[in-house]
Amino acid sequence: MAWITIIAFLVTLVFILWRPRGINEAIPASIGAIVVLISGSVSLTELGTIMQTISGAAITIMATIVMAIVLESFGFFNWVAEKLAEKAKGSGIRLFWYVNLLCFLMTLFFNNDGSILITTPILVMLLNNMDLKNHQKIPYLLSGGLIATASSAPIGVSNIVNLIALKIVNMSLYAHTAMMFVPATLGLLLLVVLLFLRFKKDLPKVIPTKVTGLSHPSYHPLKQSSMYVTGKDRSKFMRNILLFVFAVRISLFFASFFSIPVSVMAVIGSLVLLGWRWMYLKIPPGDMLKKTPWYIIIFAFSMYVIIYGLNNIGLTDWLIGFMRPLVSGSLLHSSVMMGLLLSVLSNIFNNHPALMIGTLTLMNMDLDLLSLKVAYLANVIGSDMGALLIPMGTLATLMWMHIVRRGKVKITWWEYIKVTAVVIPPTVLFTLVMLYYWVTWLF
Repeated sequence: MAWITIIAFLVTLVFILWRPRGINEAIPASIGAIVVLISGSVSLTELGTIMQTISGAAITIMATIVMAIVLESFGFFNWVAEKLAEKAKGSGIRLFWYVNLLCFLMTLFFNNDGSILITTPILVMLLNNMDLKNHQKIPYLLSGGLIATASSAPIGVSNIVNLIALKIVNMSLYAHTAMMFVPATLGLLLLVVLLFLRFKKDLPKVIPTKVTGLSHPSYHPLKQSSMYVTGKDRSKFMRNILLFVFAVRISLFFASFFSIPVSVMAVIGSLVLLGWRWMYLKIPPGDMLKKTPWYIIIFAFSMYVIIYGLNNIGLTDWLIGFMRPLVSGSLLHSSVMMGLLLSVLSNIFNNHPALMIGTLTLMNMDLDLLSLKVAYLANVIGSDMGALLIPMGTLATLMWMHIVRRGKVKITWWEYIKVTAVVIPPTVLFTLVMLYYWVTWLF
């Protein structure tokens, strides 16, 4: 039973990262989960516990993705791309900072996968429209992809694995944000500064000031309707939409503070936005059944079944003996060592299973409440930021590389790693130290 579970886990990871013939990652994950279930590592009764653990996170993420798809129908992101070019005022350096700000806000308002899926194709269109050379496009796309993925650390709601882990440790979204937003945002600031210093010589000094007529390329993963909001009031409408999305995002934290399910507020926000689109564009909500990536729920559920099976065969018992010395002593020691350990595990096994395994292990170590929270948040930093060292560390990075290549921008794994090897380790270490000082100041 143990060997079958371990082999199922390893084979599933290989197929998720390899994705032969573009196979959806939910397929190998679900097959692996079925094998684990048949092996007896997970019982049928435990499936209910697993579903209860991931349901709220899955619903929240689905609702935010629906909101992103609706905004795409409005032409919001094409409008944003045009505004980026306008605000840059012909400066390639200014455009760099605006691109990274956009990617940061996209992840905060939606989630890291949605940010990659939507923002990257828009940026590819924008940069191609500007007729930049390949080496001039990479600084914008690579820095934007790294920032978009790492920006899921400040607030737990921007990443489905973070939400699942929050449920496991019984930590509210409000508490997560209070302890994590400041150190993680400081870490992101350091990351973008390091990226700027690395790419400064490759950034074009002058870029076109007017970019219009952006249209959806055939490779855009959302493949939206062309029925956009147009006319002289377009900018006002887009600002109103953005304010509404911001209000929905804030409501999630109020809901968490008052012990209201976060998923409820997310669903209400997405339903209101769907109604708004129906009123303006006459598009009924039925298209969401086809456009929403429901496979994310299957993937999350299947991966958690596999991880739960590893937990049941004693993996966490072995990890407890290995990790206990790492979290003993001081909170600083706990933060730095756990974050670095999860960074290593995430780059070996991908951050989804790494964070789940790390979180389940922490729950069985009988830690005091503050040590548990610090160790868990350090895990998040390692899995959200440290996992960016190589492309296979996160599914979002793999999707980013796929979209960029389909946009005819050439970048190899070696070119990616030459950048991340310089900027990711100091960013992770700095953020982990800041987490310790911030939590110490709070408590």
